[in-house]
Amino acid sequence: MFSNIVCQKMLLTFLLFLVIAWIIFAISQNSAKLWTTLNTSISFHPWNTCMKSSSSEIPMNQSKLSTEIKIREETPKTTGHKQDKSPTETELKVREILEKLDRQIPPRPFVHLNNTTSATHSTATILNPRDTYCVGDQLDVLLVAKDYFGHRKEYGGDFLRARMSSPALKAGASGKVTDFNNGTYLVSFTLFWEGPVSLSILLMHPSEGVSALWRARNQGYGRIAFKGTFINGTSQVTAECGLTLNSNNEPCKYLYRGGEQVFYCMKPQHMPCEALTHVCTRQQGVSYLTAKEKDLFQKSNIGVEMMKHPKNIAVSQCNKSENVRKKCEIGMEIPTPSGYTLRRRWVTAQCTQRQLTSSQINDCLKGKLIYLLGDSTLRQWIEYLPNVAKTLKPFDLHGTGLYKKHLLLDAERHTLVQWKKHSHPFITVQLYSVIDDGYIPQEIDRLPGDKDTVIVITLGQHFRPFPMELFIHRAINIQKAIERLFLRSPDTKVIIKTENVREMNLDTEKFGDFHGHIQYLTTKEIFKDLHVGTIDAWDMTIACGSNILHPPNEVIGNQIDVFLNYIC
Repeated sequence: MFSNIVCQKMLLTFLLFLVIAWIIFAISQNSAKLWTTLNTSISFHPWNTCMKSSSSEIPMNQSKLSTEIKIREETPKTTGHKQDKSPTETELKVREILEKLDRQIPPRPFVHLNNTTSATHSTATILNPRDTYCVGDQLDVLLVAKDYFGHRKEYGGDFLRARMSSPALKAGASGKVTDFNNGTYLVSFTLFWEGPVSLSILLMHPSEGVSALWRARNQGYGRIAFKGTFINGTSQVTAECGLTLNSNNEPCKYLYRGGEQVFYCMKPQHMPCEALTHVCTRQQGVSYLTAKEKDLFQKSNIGVEMMKHPKNIAVSQCNKSENVRKKCEIGMEIPTPSGYTLRRRWVTAQCTQRQLTSSQINDCLKGKLIYLLGDSTLRQWIEYLPNVAKTLKPFDLHGTGLYKKHLLLDAERHTLVQWKKHSHPFITVQLYSVIDDGYIPQEIDRLPGDKDTVIVITLGQHFRPFPMELFIHRAINIQKAIERLFLRSPDTKVIIKTENVREMNLDTEKFGDFHGHIQYLTTKEIFKDLHVGTIDAWDMTIACGSNILHPPNEVIGNQIDVFLNYIC
């Protein structure tokens, strides 16, 4: 019996062993399958992540950190899914001004030249004509625009230039044009001086041409090409630059105030971006006008007289007493027209100018720091000023070329006058240095300012070939820099010199006066609420009949005379 019990125990132990062995075997088989599954999942996860982020294969033995760095390096800097960003206050203001201009310059149908405004067929009629007028009277002309078929135009928008003159008296003034937007215009002349006066109304461009120029201007930046010179030791290379660049390669970016102004250059091989020293420009054979539209800007179609058989208007003094006017001061509102020339001297319409003697000018300039910021029409001032203040002497700053910084000094009277060109865009085939280049807002921000600091600003000519948003943006940034200046130094004097008219028969699409006229009006709008002085170079050059980029010395002298009346 004992032996039977022992045999049963041994059998149970053997069976238990078999069961345990089978369980261990089964678990080991399932664990192998589970590990294979887990191992497969973990191996493919980094591969899938990399495929989503980059087309380059990441080696399996790279660390997680290496993978993240590689992905960041290979992700394009600019992607199609740009993060939405709320527009800044400046961008909203730019948009508002552009929309306003778009409404004022709507698209006009252009089928044929014969359907556009004809200077010959249009009529100009003096309203309420008289045999004799008195100084100070207003003379009005009603202009009815007609096409080449003699049909009256049903919409306005023609670009007109009105001027009255007395050649024998070396006298001239602009006229004020009111557009009724129905094909009729009222042209008003203020009869400022005594003597025979002749009237002129020029058709600069028909409304169809204005519409074409506006559309073309805002279509692109391709009319002007920039070239940068990079110097590193004895090595020198050039590269394409611009306000915009179309390239997949990473460019050099030159930023001001976090990107408010940006200039780009293609990065040369083996050269740092900081090696850029000089820039020049060239005109490109790029046009955004159609072949048919270009016919509107042939020489024979620009600046055509609309007054038929003009006769002289007789103007007498009529024993009228002159109104007593205040002396010229910064902050005064500028009327239209802003003045007139008589015997080559500019007379402002809103205030009384003083004829300052050399001694008074020297006393006025004593201790003054005068900064002229802008283009070459303001550089003419620093070239002319020694004729007015003979104690001012040039100081050589060792620059090269016309566009270097210019300096006049009178050490005894502690007077400094400096001219510095504005930064990009600056259009010239000559190389100019960008080593100490500065945008006008940047230059203003660098000046502490005080009661003896004077800043004169001009902007416009170099912006004409570019979309209007660039000019508006820059003008607003200058406005804001002036506001910052007035916060820290409200006694600093700031004067805006508007751009002037120029040659009529040059490349109208790039440099024509229509672009300048829009910028002139925009400048007056942007700076109207600031306590600044205005020198109306646009009106002055129309009055003088100086249709050249760099006006003659008599015009420059008149501008400086107004300037001295503001600051003395």
